[in-house]
Amino acid sequence: MTELLRNAVLIEDEKLVRRYVAMALSVFGFKVWEADTAQQGMAEVTTRHPELIVLDLGLPDWDGVDVIHELRKTCETPILVLSVRTEEVQKVEALDAGADDYLTKPFGVLELQARIRAILRRTLSKANDAEEDRSLVRFGDLLVDINQRLVSLKDKPIHLTPLEYRILTLLVANVGRVLTHRQILREIWGEGYMDRPHYLRVFMAGLRRKIEENPANPRYILTETGIGYRFAPC
Repeated sequence: MTELLRNAVLIEDEKLVRRYVAMALSVFGFKVWEADTAQQGMAEVTTRHPELIVLDLGLPDWDGVDVIHELRKTCETPILVLSVRTEEVQKVEALDAGADDYLTKPFGVLELQARIRAILRRTLSKANDAEEDRSLVRFGDLLVDINQRLVSLKDKPIHLTPLEYRILTLLVANVGRVLTHRQILREIWGEGYMDRPHYLRVFMAGLRRKIEENPANPRYILTETGIGYRFAPC
């Protein structure tokens, strides 16, 4: 497999889990720098300048959500969260703090590798975007022309309202990443609407009716139950 990223920092206090995750990361060409405390992990991030951070929420010295907040003050590196916490509110809290994805323990190596692949695709896409202005974005039969503000499905133009278009382009810009209800509401409507998820459900249903062949079984806009939405890269 082509080496896309060089360094990953793995912050996890369970030795066996660290070994398991480090082996999965090595398949993707990462050199893994391990830490078993938040303080050590943040020091590794500062020193190694990693392209990926894998973070356990249950650390002995800091709560993982606080670590995410601290990292996001100076660091935009993708963060994959690992945790035994299964409540939706806890997942939302980590994602709202700035995590890119969330994996609940116990997990299998195939699921872990799938999440890593999704992060790699986003990282590569951002790198390509930095090198060239990509005005045309295609996902299967769906084509989004950013410059012309046009959307088509199977080469047939689709009329979107301004809000539907803004929601779609926000999802496309974060392809593969879970966006929470609050994150989307803040970006599209503003801070005053973050406690009104029904607004989002109405517009998301309308958007799905227009871009999905089967809105009841969507291909592009996937629901993360109780958390938010993810745009699938197909």
